[in-house]
Amino acid sequence: MTSPSAWYDAYPKPRHESPSQISREELLERIRNGQKAGIDFILIDLRRNDHEGPTIKGSINLPAQTLYSSLSTLLNLCTKAKIDTVIWYCGSSRGRGSRAAVWFADLVEDSGVDGISSLALTGGITGWVQAGEEYGDLMDGKV
Repeated sequence: MTSPSAWYDAYPKPRHESPSQISREELLERIRNGQKAGIDFILIDLRRNDHEGPTIKGSINLPAQTLYSSLSTLLNLCTKAKIDTVIWYCGSSRGRGSRAAVWFADLVEDSGVDGISSLALTGGITGWVQAGEEYGDLMDGKV
């Protein structure tokens, strides 16, 4: 009996093993300094079936399982809108968040575009929720 392949096996393997990361403290500091998701950076929630519950304010939901074909459009949007940072998260950012961050970093590199960072949110939404009230205040949905 053959075990089913993972959803990401249908897509090219990323060249990089580990994504660049941003800590929840760094993201909180950006927000406190007046930066806004969707204007100054893009914040992407990669959850699909487990998307119920809270999200970080300003994030958009692009489920990881359907993301790969949209990466070039996302890069075009970042370039046109002069967005220099894309931050990815899922439940823990160790699977989908990390994979999306390196896929996008590979695309940025391959496209010869300078100045766009692709970062995985360390700890994902779970780490954000568990970090305390100041993080919870920056969420939409029930915690």
